[in-house]
Amino acid sequence: MKKLIYFFAILIMVSGHSYAQNTPFADGVKRAALPIVYLLDNVSVHFISPEPIQYVDISTKNIIGDIPLKNVLRIRAKDSLKTQVDAIVTIAGEKFIAQYHIISAGIITGRNVVTDIDILPADSRSLDISGIELSQPQLKNIALNIFSAKRGHEIEHATAFGLHSAVYHIYAVDDYFFIDLGYDNQTNLVYDIDQFRFTIDDKKVTKASNVQSLEIKPEYVLFDNPSFKKYYRNIFVFRKVSFPGNKVFHVELSEKQVSGRIISTAVSYKDILNADIAR
Repeated sequence: MKKLIYFFAILIMVSGHSYAQNTPFADGVKRAALPIVYLLDNVSVHFISPEPIQYVDISTKNIIGDIPLKNVLRIRAKDSLKTQVDAIVTIAGEKFIAQYHIISAGIITGRNVVTDIDILPADSRSLDISGIELSQPQLKNIALNIFSAKRGHEIEHATAFGLHSAVYHIYAVDDYFFIDLGYDNQTNLVYDIDQFRFTIDDKKVTKASNVQSLEIKPEYVLFDNPSFKKYYRNIFVFRKVSFPGNKVFHVELSEKQVSGRIISTAVSYKDILNADIAR
């Protein structure tokens, strides 16, 4: 029986990454059902995640790891390691959790070992819990679909300092709403963006005071353009919010000094309630 297990491990080592026949996690976490990853001395193994990595657990101190990029986990054996590695590495993203069985590659010297491993759906379990946030790739895909659509009619607009702002669409997806926002620069001066500020304000005091303001931050912004000459359009994503009819949702765009042009666009709660459903 031991020889059979050893032969099967060597056979699937050709790819450097073994896959269990049974779906991982189907009946709870079982070591024998986890994908096997072989670790060479002085060689790093990189796990490439389809979304930002949120959590990592390495079951032994004989392996060290770090996250050099938000979607890459790098592990390697300690330089002083004298014993064989036999460990479990757990990686969690925004919407998945995956586990791998890490084994020293000493018994398979001379064979090619894969050092870049894509975290695939077959090796992971969904973390699709009720109320959980959409992942960054999901938000990006929805925002891109909205951006690729026609601008449509202006829901709300404002004009100031030779600038014209417009809210073209508001879409709702699960616990989020997406605002399609555009600006026309009718002057010959390039507009250098200082910041966007999003607040919920009392209608009667928004121009006189910020005391009643509640600032909210977007969960995701499609583009990060620092300036624009004639036209700017972007998609901003927020968690769903509710506020009474005597308040408004304000979008304020401010320019870097010295010019310092500021334009504010008001969005009513009715506009948000009437949001379309993004597809």
